[in-house]
Amino acid sequence: MVHFVGAGPGAPDLITVRGQKLLGEADVIIYAGSLVNPQLLSLAKEGCAVYNSAVMTLEEVTAVMAQGEKENKTTVRLHTGDPSIYGAIREQIDWLEQQGIPFDVTPGVSSFCGGAAALSHLGGAEYTLPEVSQTVIITRMAGRTPVPQEESIEKLAAHKASMVVFLSSGMIPELSRRLMAGGYSGSTPAAIVYKATWPEEKTIVGTVEQLPALAAEHNITKTALIMVGDYLGGIYERSKLYDPNFTTEYRQAAK
Repeated sequence: MVHFVGAGPGAPDLITVRGQKLLGEADVIIYAGSLVNPQLLSLAKEGCAVYNSAVMTLEEVTAVMAQGEKENKTTVRLHTGDPSIYGAIREQIDWLEQQGIPFDVTPGVSSFCGGAAALSHLGGAEYTLPEVSQTVIITRMAGRTPVPQEESIEKLAAHKASMVVFLSSGMIPELSRRLMAGGYSGSTPAAIVYKATWPEEKTIVGTVEQLPALAAEHNITKTALIMVGDYLGGIYERSKLYDPNFTTEYRQAAK
């Protein structure tokens, strides 16, 4: 059996209870060493074989899975954040299905959630504020991995929705330019969250046009989220759900 497990955004106590249990039971752990907090490996039982996928190819990863299955061992494939977001799990799952190897997926806390929590000095970043934005766009800049043309930063920026940009902190000047070309004003609130939930977490708040200068000032070149949108500002409407004049299935409006 192969268990795909989301490790969470960084802090070792932000893995799920189920994920923690699976790690402790595993005979083999293959972890994304470039991003997963190594403290999580302390949960491994004695004798567990541990592999760092940062130095492995897909073929090497699947070979370890196949050998574990041959030996009737339980394997945990530990991915950063939530496996469904930039986790490259589909190619592994397709291979497991072809081989008839059973698997399941345990979700994890994504860094985009950790990034919002990190901005507690803004009251905590709520992506879906009434009358501000009810849509969250999770995307990235094109690099060695291309992005479909219809998902360009400019086209996504035209919606002016809440946006979280992954895997792009080395391209912030270009990102800032394209965000403004697409529709965000230069004064739109923006933030850089470096290593959300890790001990070295850093939050930098400014505007879209200030992003390049802020990144340069704080030497941000990798492992950071760029968060953009008016949800980072201070203007929003009160939620109808808790409005005393709003009737719900559970509560009548005040007279």
